[in-house]
Amino acid sequence: MSKAHATSVHWFSLVKYLTYGLLLANVYLFLQEELGSLAHTSTGSLSLTDFVQVFAQTIDTAAWVILLLLFELETSILDDEQLTPGITRLIHGTRLVCGAAIVWAFLGYGAELTTLYSTYALDAWDACSHVAEQWSILLRLDDYEPLTATNCASLGDTLARVSDYRVVAQPEGLRITRQLAWADFINSGTWILVVLLLEIEVRLQESGRLSNTLMRGALKVKYLLYGILFAAAVYWGFEGKFLDFWDASLWLFAFIFIELNIFDWQQSSEASLINQTAS
Repeated sequence: MSKAHATSVHWFSLVKYLTYGLLLANVYLFLQEELGSLAHTSTGSLSLTDFVQVFAQTIDTAAWVILLLLFELETSILDDEQLTPGITRLIHGTRLVCGAAIVWAFLGYGAELTTLYSTYALDAWDACSHVAEQWSILLRLDDYEPLTATNCASLGDTLARVSDYRVVAQPEGLRITRQLAWADFINSGTWILVVLLLEIEVRLQESGRLSNTLMRGALKVKYLLYGILFAAAVYWGFEGKFLDFWDASLWLFAFIFIELNIFDWQQSSEASLINQTAS
């Protein structure tokens, strides 16, 4: 290996693992954001459904980080000879648990949408009567401010109470919040489809059945899915949801590495098969 090539590989690995580290840090950031939301929406003890609805992004991101590291382990770090049946079963079992957590989070995003559409009208006088009861105003998704006598007077006549929470919203704030919740829901579902395709590719590669034709077909589908994910990231950027924009951008960048890992793995396996046939 030339010195230039070794340096290139070094920087590639450095950027890759820095990206993975930043994604891990996002788990903490989402947890802090959702704990802040919980302070405004808590009605007492959390049921399992409430828990996944409140902490959907934290659960989702944590499961994805573990899943990403498993893909990295299987497609780049471990050689084919090291992927013994026992190691493979452990990786697949852990990946199954992560997949269940991701689907669980996806259902949490769906529950959030249901809640945001379960509203009823509330006039300003009724809203202001709850000032002493620690109610909140929903500004947009995961963004609240306490309801006070001062801001209550400026809310206008048309308000909505969100489900049975002590939360009120103005029409525009509720509209934006619903759009952001739809973006979360669509983004989560799209990533599930991406990982299903990756799982199929990895399984086919392990069995030696991943051909160039299949890879090209899967790539065309993934172009469409990655396009949807990119559009969601751009939308969050325009809406000023920096953490969501930053996280989505990092994930798209991280999966470039996974795609390259699978491509290199497939090419290496083909080269190895050709050498064995020639000998």
